[in-house]
Amino acid sequence: MSSKNMFTSSVGKKLVMAFTGIFLILFLIVHAGLNACIWANDEGLMFNKAAHFMGSFVVPRVLEIGLFVGIILHIVQGYMLTLENRSKRSVGYAVNYAKGSKWYSRSMALLGTLLLMFLVMHIYHFWTPSRLGGMAGIKSLTVFDKNGVEYHNLYAEMKLVFENVFVVILYVLACGSLAYHLAHGFQSAFKTIGIHNKRYHALISTIGYGFAILIPLAFAMMPISFYFNLVK
Repeated sequence: MSSKNMFTSSVGKKLVMAFTGIFLILFLIVHAGLNACIWANDEGLMFNKAAHFMGSFVVPRVLEIGLFVGIILHIVQGYMLTLENRSKRSVGYAVNYAKGSKWYSRSMALLGTLLLMFLVMHIYHFWTPSRLGGMAGIKSLTVFDKNGVEYHNLYAEMKLVFENVFVVILYVLACGSLAYHLAHGFQSAFKTIGIHNKRYHALISTIGYGFAILIPLAFAMMPISFYFNLVK
């Protein structure tokens, strides 16, 4: 398949959606693992140290560029497939909707749109202040006293953002959309790249549903933990 067909043909679009989807799944694992540092209950020391590493070293910064490219490709190809599928009464990825298919498998475009709106809000709350400034009102946290190195106190930024109950509710609802999106997308991505025989189907389905529950639940518990002062 030529590079042009990869982005213009129906099969190519599905492959792009699948590979970018798998890449974003891997990102969610890393992101959830990093954010889980808030539960160390050390006033954000571990979390800020991990966030500083991700924001200052070359490899994570290069991967960050790849992440934005992957997100954009996933969104664009997703909408293009949705329009194409509606005109042909077909579907995205490699899944054929049979009678009685799950509602969320028929609503990937809607769930994706909700996640896009959440992503804009999430970038505004955390990525923009950290990368482009805007945290001047939050005192920086000294992580290594002997070196005098100060890190952006993103932990304090999270505490500030999640003081607002409406923001917490929006984040939790977004995690619900993510759960349903993953419930279909995880299995569809692997099916698209050819892992769909009986030998692997049950395993991938189990892992997919487990991932679709655990990762969004972990993300949802983060704003809840801050709002109810469950972390120090």
